[in-house]
Amino acid sequence: MSQTILLIGAGKIGRMIASLLTRSGDYQLRIADRVPAALERIQQRIPTAETRVLNADSHAELVHLMQGCTAVISALSFRENPGVARAAQEAGINYFDLTEDRQTTAAVKEIADDASPGQVFVPQCGLAPGFVTIVTNHVMKWFDEIDTVRMRVGALPQHPTNALGYNLTWSTDGLINEYCNPCEVIHGHKIKNHLPLEGLEQFTLDGNVYEAFNTSGGLGTLCETMDGHVRELNYKTIRYPGHHQLMKFLLRDLRLSERRELLKDIMEHSIPVTFQDVVIVFCTVRGNRNGQFVEKSDLRKLYAQEINGEVWSGIQLTTGAGICAVVDLVQQNQIKGTGLIRQEEIPFEQFINNRFGCYYETETFALD
Repeated sequence: MSQTILLIGAGKIGRMIASLLTRSGDYQLRIADRVPAALERIQQRIPTAETRVLNADSHAELVHLMQGCTAVISALSFRENPGVARAAQEAGINYFDLTEDRQTTAAVKEIADDASPGQVFVPQCGLAPGFVTIVTNHVMKWFDEIDTVRMRVGALPQHPTNALGYNLTWSTDGLINEYCNPCEVIHGHKIKNHLPLEGLEQFTLDGNVYEAFNTSGGLGTLCETMDGHVRELNYKTIRYPGHHQLMKFLLRDLRLSERRELLKDIMEHSIPVTFQDVVIVFCTVRGNRNGQFVEKSDLRKLYAQEINGEVWSGIQLTTGAGICAVVDLVQQNQIKGTGLIRQEEIPFEQFINNRFGCYYETETFALD
């Protein structure tokens, strides 16, 4: 018997989530969004989906819409997730989101403290945080003692043509949030906040040169989990060389970090969307194993795919598959609990062998 899941948000990632879950045959979707045109687009592809126009600011409307559902997935902007989580807590259903925002996650964690028995709250699903946290934790378990953990993730155009070497592939609000907010790290065995856009580095993969720098939120709750167990832990976003300098000029010199709506308008007006992207997930761990100081990495490159006659970008697929795998594991009772479930608590083997998590499987770059 199929379960009914409420999906709130019918944008780029919401459409991917809807497609994956519907094709599985085990889930009936109730999809809500404030934009009727977005719902019409989804219903053209998924005629069986039930769609509702929703004001996500209305607590009563959210709770009412959750009646008869076993879970809610929020594919909304991070700002709206605490309200959805509060409604889920009252309705007694499981909650999942895609947020990278630290304050939002803190709010969800507090709400999760009042969960009913067997009710779970799983924030930060998707790519980063999300899969990168799961795979990094998997690599860390190989070591007897961990010294340094480095996580690097980027969604990049395969064919960059502008000065930024970048195209919009996901939420512009989320992108700006990552570039402007403090970055949690562990440095010298202590949890600290570093500035975004700092820590610039360059590296080469497969003959291609990339740069990486501090961005906010990608570690999820891993700093809290690993506090006292590691000397260094950090997360950086991967871009093509030159991107960092231009973004620093925009955000710092022109002070657009103080005018985020203006920056969003500029970016969405001038930077095109692309579906020809590549998602790079690269984590490296150093530590001791069997008395020897060693290093181990996991590198994955994931590209756009055509699924059921529709082309999905790499970031749509990785983000959608990431949250769908976690939803599936919880809703099929393979992961159980009450309250908050952190991404690092999700077993890698269960995730990668899941019918949605398997989209992250790569033969060429995954190092066992």
